[in-house]
Amino acid sequence: MSNQELQRLCEQISKKYFARSFKHRIYFNPRLKTTGGRYYLKTHDIDINPKMLTVFSKAVLVGVIKHELCHYHLHLAGFSGQHRTKEFKQLLAAVGGLKFAPRVDQPKYTYECLKCHYQYRRNRLVNTSKFVCGKCRGKLKLIAKR
Repeated sequence: MSNQELQRLCEQISKKYFARSFKHRIYFNPRLKTTGGRYYLKTHDIDINPKMLTVFSKAVLVGVIKHELCHYHLHLAGFSGQHRTKEFKQLLAAVGGLKFAPRVDQPKYTYECLKCHYQYRRNRLVNTSKFVCGKCRGKLKLIAKR
């Protein structure tokens, strides 16, 4: 999906679910790593993590767009678009947006304690000769690599 297609999709979602037009830009930002999307208060633009479409389904992408449009429309209407406000929660529930984007960065390495068999999942390699299990002080062994 290109940025132009994303722009059209966002405009359609805004008309259908919010009964208001989306007059600013929305685009994919590959620099987003830990978030599904971001709304900018000053420019009113929206960034979307491209992994919301490539890793997950189009339904997840639509849910993230609805979430960001809640921020957008509440801010333009003069309300606080923060997650904790009553208005945000009500609007998000009314349009069926996602409260949280699914986690993109899955752990790459899985270690298991040889003594108590507890499993640790980490994104980085761990020096198993230096580090031990935090529960029983047993030795760790790398069991899976993603």
